[in-house]
Amino acid sequence: MSTVQVIGAGLAGSEAAWQLARRGIDVELVEMKPAKMSPAHHSEDFAELVCSNSFRGDRLENAVGLLKEELRRCGSLILACADETRVEAGGALAVDRHGFSRLVTERLRSCPNVRVVSREVTQVPPGPVIVATGPLTSEALSEDIRRYFGGAEYLSFYDAAAPLVTADSVDMDQAWLASRYDRGSADYVNCAMDRDQYLAFVEALKTAEEAPVHGFEDSMVFEGCMPVEVMARRGEDTLRYGPLKPVGLKDPKTGREPYAVVQLRRDNAAGTVYNLVGFQTHLKFPEQKRVFSMIPALARAEFVRYGVMHRNTFLNSPQLLDRYYADRRDPLVAFAGQLTGVEGYVESTASGYLCAVAMAAKVQGRPLPDFPRETAIGALAWYVSGGSVGSFQPMNVNFGILPPLERRIRGKAQKNLAIAQRALAAIDALTPSL
Repeated sequence: MSTVQVIGAGLAGSEAAWQLARRGIDVELVEMKPAKMSPAHHSEDFAELVCSNSFRGDRLENAVGLLKEELRRCGSLILACADETRVEAGGALAVDRHGFSRLVTERLRSCPNVRVVSREVTQVPPGPVIVATGPLTSEALSEDIRRYFGGAEYLSFYDAAAPLVTADSVDMDQAWLASRYDRGSADYVNCAMDRDQYLAFVEALKTAEEAPVHGFEDSMVFEGCMPVEVMARRGEDTLRYGPLKPVGLKDPKTGREPYAVVQLRRDNAAGTVYNLVGFQTHLKFPEQKRVFSMIPALARAEFVRYGVMHRNTFLNSPQLLDRYYADRRDPLVAFAGQLTGVEGYVESTASGYLCAVAMAAKVQGRPLPDFPRETAIGALAWYVSGGSVGSFQPMNVNFGILPPLERRIRGKAQKNLAIAQRALAAIDALTPSL
């Protein structure tokens, strides 16, 4: 039986290597770290979370919550490690950033079917191979992928990460602990702003000096990771309807919703570091300190990491890949993760999972798995490979890409829950054959 190469040990590559190995296939997992690091990476561990430490919502009425539950039922390594290193975040699944990556690394390095090789890959190898090098694929390999697809142009967008502050530097006299609508435990630090403070903050954001990012324009950001300064430029109230929305958060000092609220979420299990939720930015570091310190509770905040921004690249996948994330011309050469145009940690994991399960079937001579569009895993793959997509852009999983129900159900939450139940029934019927 052939050894399958997996290039890249991010979320998608780590998941792919694990799924291949647990099916009895020998895997050569090739990772360029630590010999070479991208601008966004700092750790030698696999599955490094370079942006948020949140895997987003965990309720079935939320599409990403459904996708996570599908992956759990399919034996996902990434979801198992995320659940084991979970930190409290209300209705979301957030993890201890370093503990999570360390656990993924330990599981893969101790797996007898996985051989880890540390080197940079500069050319697309012959199959069977899964290329999961992420949105920051090295320049040499990126250029070779372009050549591999006959000069096909990559598409690109810009992605940003939020700053981190120490918990003990937050002024809790100006903040309080709560989750929105008091759902779950009180896991977020809520930093209130009155109208004058908010307006001054927005004006400062609009005029703050940005770090130079080659080729950056506001129109090129991915909507799900839009820098706060870009949102500020879109209108006075844009932030109040986005990451600073006060809905469902009552200040215990007044009993009322504040004009705006900045939320902080725990970034590690010890609770010593918090991130500014939704505060992706590419302001210069001194400007981040100056402007974000205008938030009353963060006036004396200690920043342990400032926000950063980088260019992400992705393939024009509808023209190049099939619904198993494989090259339409060669089914033993596949791609996974954000390089394919899926957006988000869980979505990248799902692509790595499906890509690997399909690759295992190919090399073992078994029928390919049929994940229907009614499942989140299947719907995401169909979206990425859908040739009818006009202008292909990265997208998070959402209920809009799943087929509608045959019967009408009143209420969005109830309708979404019914779609989720239909999806999980399909997954449960499929898993014995996987």
